[in-house]
Amino acid sequence: MERQDASNYGAKGALTDSALDLNKMLTYALEDEYLAQSRYQVVLQEFGAVRPFTQIQQAEVRHINALLPLFNRYQIPIPEDDSLQYITVPISLEEAFNEGVEGEIDNISMYNRFLNLDLPNDVRRVFTQLRNASLNHLEAFRRGAMR
Repeated sequence: MERQDASNYGAKGALTDSALDLNKMLTYALEDEYLAQSRYQVVLQEFGAVRPFTQIQQAEVRHINALLPLFNRYQIPIPEDDSLQYITVPISLEEAFNEGVEGEIDNISMYNRFLNLDLPNDVRRVFTQLRNASLNHLEAFRRGAMR
């Protein structure tokens, strides 16, 4: 899938794509996990080891690792991680928390959309687990934004 801008990458792409199939869903999911991992890595580089970014960035690596076996099982090419081109450095921790909230809301919406479709059981299980983890991340970022 050729990329022109962030609107067709990760969750944003998944939420506007009118012709989803397993290949596209797995690709969008992995892109969005790449995006989150990169976003939180940039926050850590810019502001240091700030909670909950440290823990959630590590969780995003686990999310990526949960998706990768599905690409192999269904013989879908693993997309390169080019997520850094879609990341901007936040000017403040407040902005970083707000971007975290927005990113997790998009991620949850993407997985909810996928879960309303016909999926193999193993894919459904992984998507459900990742959506549920994002619900926890969302709450952590909301708490951080209120501090």
